[in-house]
Amino acid sequence: MNAKRNVVEPSPATGTSQTVQSLTKGLGPLDRPTPLEDVARLVWRLLDEDVSLPTAVLYEDRLKHNLSWMQQFVSKYGAKFAPHGKTTMAPRLFLRQLEAGAWGITLATAAQTQAAYQHGIRRVLMANQLVGRENMRIVSRLLEDPSFEFVCLVDSGEHVEQLGRFFSSCDQRLNVLLEVGVEGGRTGIRNREQLNRLLEAQAQFREHVPLVGVELFEGVLSDEPAIRAFLDNAVEIASDLARAGHFDRKPIILTGAGSAWYDVVAETFANADLGQPHEVVLRPGCYLTHDVGAYREAQQRILSHSSVAQQMASGLVPALHVWAYVHSVPEKNRAIVGLGKRDAAFDSGLPVPALHYRPGQSKPVNAPKDWKLIRMMDQHAFLEFPEHADIRVGDMIAFDICHPCLTFDKWRYLLVMDSNFQVVDIVETFF
Repeated sequence: MNAKRNVVEPSPATGTSQTVQSLTKGLGPLDRPTPLEDVARLVWRLLDEDVSLPTAVLYEDRLKHNLSWMQQFVSKYGAKFAPHGKTTMAPRLFLRQLEAGAWGITLATAAQTQAAYQHGIRRVLMANQLVGRENMRIVSRLLEDPSFEFVCLVDSGEHVEQLGRFFSSCDQRLNVLLEVGVEGGRTGIRNREQLNRLLEAQAQFREHVPLVGVELFEGVLSDEPAIRAFLDNAVEIASDLARAGHFDRKPIILTGAGSAWYDVVAETFANADLGQPHEVVLRPGCYLTHDVGAYREAQQRILSHSSVAQQMASGLVPALHVWAYVHSVPEKNRAIVGLGKRDAAFDSGLPVPALHYRPGQSKPVNAPKDWKLIRMMDQHAFLEFPEHADIRVGDMIAFDICHPCLTFDKWRYLLVMDSNFQVVDIVETFF
């Protein structure tokens, strides 16, 4: 991979949607298919009920803040940034991340890589194994473009042999990263025996499957001492491989970091001594919208422990809401809201009431802390509150989200709003 490329210029989105149609949820009135670029001119305002609820919205000022905050954090370690795009699968946001200084985009599958490429992304770190003939064909076709840079993971000799046979038959080079894993974890080598078997296979196909660095995902662990030991082991392996001359890239790539422990990864990898130049590539993805669940807890830990984070203004802020109407108030302490499992993630905690707005009022107010969702169905949520709370049918409630990844994939379009709740942009997803 060419280390000098940074921000990429978008290319024509061949074969992808360029217009918005009112055939999906969460939009305002559209008489005809409308170009994405023209949506802001339609003057939709959420508080004027110009949008069909439920709807998923992003706040422009908060997006800008999070983009800037994370890029500054990564830069202070002298590291590179390849945010994980599977969080949003929104190429419009990928390009904003690149414009803010990202080195590339991390993705998880060949199909995601193809969607990103069609929207102008020219450097992809696929934090996964490339397995299967059609998936290899997809990447092979993209590699025919000399401006496209791609790297994926390997963790077994068998996998290296499969890649080697395919890409040697195409006379192409597929850059790969050795993935290091842990017992009971996800993918990645567990021991030296597996590593040696991989290296033997890679030596046979080195011309077509060059090894360019080492990768891990520390998010399979939750204990900081275990994570630090995992990182140290990866550094030791990378150092051994560098001394033995196994890498075919300078600088060597050393990469990790989900959205919870990126500070620990940055600290360990930035201070690593491999005996050769290396570049650290960090990959958190949920930072862009943040949340009020596990990632908020992780951010609080980072802000309290990281001297780098403490030098920076504030921290990440939630930038994603799902808005919904109150449909029914059948009991004194319960309302039924038009928000369900088809609209918001529920795997890491139910959505949290954040704002309350009654059409006709001047502005939303903070939802009381004692309002709480207790259950979700496909299209309904059960909101519990103290008796005689001021809640009526037709009220609008904005919900904070506890897992952005599984909320984005429930929406084809997300609206971007300014501080006046005016729609200024629209983001299209490609899951």
